[in-house]
Amino acid sequence: MNPFSLLQPKREITGISAVLLPFLETGEIDWENWEQHLARTISAGLIPAVNMDTGFVDKLSRKQRNHVLARANTIVGRSAWVAGAFVDAQPQVPFETEAYREVIDAIHDHEAIPIVFQSSGLTVGSDQQVLKRYEDLAEFCECFIAFELGSMFASFGKIYSENLFEAIIQIPQCVGLKHSSLDRPKEWQRLEIRNRVRPDFKLYTGNDLAIDMVMYGSDYLLGLSTMHPAAFAQRDAYWQAADPRFFALNDALQSLGWFSFRNPVPAYKHSAAMVFKLQGWSDSDFSPAVSQRPESDRATLHEILLSIESAMQE
Repeated sequence: MNPFSLLQPKREITGISAVLLPFLETGEIDWENWEQHLARTISAGLIPAVNMDTGFVDKLSRKQRNHVLARANTIVGRSAWVAGAFVDAQPQVPFETEAYREVIDAIHDHEAIPIVFQSSGLTVGSDQQVLKRYEDLAEFCECFIAFELGSMFASFGKIYSENLFEAIIQIPQCVGLKHSSLDRPKEWQRLEIRNRVRPDFKLYTGNDLAIDMVMYGSDYLLGLSTMHPAAFAQRDAYWQAADPRFFALNDALQSLGWFSFRNPVPAYKHSAAMVFKLQGWSDSDFSPAVSQRPESDRATLHEILLSIESAMQE
């Protein structure tokens, strides 16, 4: 494998940003600032994704997830948007097609594109068994994004074999796949397969530790981008224009990724809440995430944000 052969300068990048769901100090959802940030993401030129890990989808009730869809639908208008199709499934629970159908139907009803979260029932068994489940979902889903997730993000996450990946991306209704292994070689291998099998297929990197994967042909669906949508959009425009300022801005954003997504990885959501407060996007940096960051992180995050602003102004 030669990753240099994958480089695609002057490519238009599709950026999807997993929108953080902020909370008040009382532990209640901060709907007002969430709506403002959803609009901010669209204004920057990124596609918003709601009910993702960054949106605490696993902590929301079904009623709350549907409420997110309804409120988002009123804000996005005719803009494209994505929503997580998350199914509560405990280990050892068999795959439930109808449970996914209900969630996907709700997303379609709100005119969003579903991204199909994994569950223990979806990923258990042989490659052929897993593929059959995706094919079954495609029977009632005209358009969806698949998702393979490393276990560092969620216990039910699974990175598929290359053969299974190749088979999934050939399902016509599957228009993209988010790859979150945090492993460059695995993603390069998937890009080689994509380029050979289905060149128009969107591979969305979920590697917040290597956001320059866009240089090789990946698009992105990141939680990191919710911390500064405008900077990501400007970086993407620099790449398309072959503007060397891409590199300084990418480096500044990557420093935010390395710091925020260090172990324990799930604590990045608390880092994002801190960034929201530092940016004046929220009055609170309370986070219901199980893993929390130390108070000392605030000063470092402030310095990183200054470096991003500086790179944007060069």
